[in-house]
Amino acid sequence: MVKKLASLLLLSLFTLGLTACDPEVGSKEWCLAMKEKPKGDWSANDAADFAKNCVLTSD
Repeated sequence: MVKKLASLLLLSLFTLGLTACDPEVGSKEWCLAMKEKPKGDWSANDAADFAKNCVLTSD
């Protein structure tokens, strides 16, 4: 039981660590990363989020 719980905890921490690597959608870091990413690799959602958060903002 303890081994199972420890394994689950380690797996959860690992997963959390992976998700923390990507910048939040709409942040300046995300906009910069998207500008560097080839446009052919963008999804429709990426393009819409980029337009909404990086092009149409008045920062």
